[in-house]
Amino acid sequence: MKSSDAKLNDLVLRRTLQENGHRYTDQRAAVFRLVARSRVHPTAEDVFLGVRTEVPGISLATIYKSLETLVSCGLAKKLNLDDGSARFCGRTEPHHHARCLACGGVSDVPGELGDLEVAALRSQAGGFHLVGYELELTGYCSDCAPATGNGAGASAN
Repeated sequence: MKSSDAKLNDLVLRRTLQENGHRYTDQRAAVFRLVARSRVHPTAEDVFLGVRTEVPGISLATIYKSLETLVSCGLAKKLNLDDGSARFCGRTEPHHHARCLACGGVSDVPGELGDLEVAALRSQAGGFHLVGYELELTGYCSDCAPATGNGAGASAN
């Protein structure tokens, strides 16, 4: 990450934490930096292993608290997986996720549903007051598809 990008991210972090009633700490900053630059959607344990080289005394509990703070402030997203685990995404621009059913890997898919698609979903939901949506594609990544026999040509449900 370029130093100008790092400074901008640090300013965004400080401002957003303050606006949401949270203090800026070196621990939160280290967690934010790791999640923001990661493209592999780390677990809390992954974040712990990555951050403790920068902040040696940090505890796993502090990692969890910092991640939840970042999520509550909109600086990260928590992806709850079917197996009960969670991964964290530092991208805040609109995008979706593709999750491999074999290895559990999660990758970003750029884009968002258009207004017409969201309006159609809203009308089909009846009286449900829609405030957001998340789209997760599930299937097999290119590494796992050949091993599982779930290559190209598989149809979605």
